Amino acid sequence: MMKTFTHPLLSTIAGVILSAGLLTGTHAALPEPGMTLTAGNTAVVITDPQNDFLSPEGVTWGVVGESVKKNGTVKHIGELFQTAKARNIPVFVSPHYYYPHDHEWKFEGALEALMHKIGMFDRKGPLQTDGFTNSGADWLARYKPYIEDGKTIVTSPHKVYGPESNDLVLQLRKRGIDKVVLAGMSANLCTESHLRELLEQGFEVAVVEDATAAAEIAEGNGYEAALVNFRFMANAVWTTEEAVKRLKDLQ
Repeated sequence: MMKTFTHPLLSTIAGVILSAGLLTGTHAALPEPGMTLTAGNTAVVITDPQNDFLSPEGVTWGVVGESVKKNGTVKHIGELFQTAKARNIPVFVSPHYYYPHDHEWKFEGALEALMHKIGMFDRKGPLQTDGFTNSGADWLARYKPYIEDGKTIVTSPHKVYGPESNDLVLQLRKRGIDKVVLAGMSANLCTESHLRELLEQGFEVAVVEDATAAAEIAEGNGYEAALVNFRFMANAVWTTEEAVKRLKDLQ
């Protein structure tokens, strides 16, 4: 039996598969590999839980705000943090920071150029914290008790979109993690890029579809683009409700 998807775009994809005659018996063109969480080797990974993405005062709110509100992203990321901490499940945060020397890059992609132009995630330096508190690069205030509890692993910053430029994979490996529940910002950029690299590195990854969001602009809807790729690539795509239940049931 084919899964019923909560998001209309994923339901549309499923409908196209059906109408195109891509089902043979019970075998769909896109199977449901699923993912079983197990204690000791499962972690929650959150990308960019920072003000510039998630606060109405953030520099990207004008383009991501509607998606964040529609998905309940802030609340849902908070629920993942809360559940993981209550169940003593390791939590990793992969942040995004730019220092003055990053603004000297000789070439950039479209979004890199925009991020640098608007001062997104800017910090004064890798060893300087003055001006950091409550800045766009800082954590959303409601997440600070979870991130700053002395147990959350905050990796070095990624610089473009994926974790190839930071130590996330190393930190996961060193703790024996091979199953990841992934959420955070933004869906079609850093979250999707983390998904791709973690899969290439041999991790099982479930993406939490409503604990992320993305820009909606005239040239495209980043969230809808990400949903297609989540479905095509991830081991599983869950709602926050599904993810929380699975984390609570972790044995």
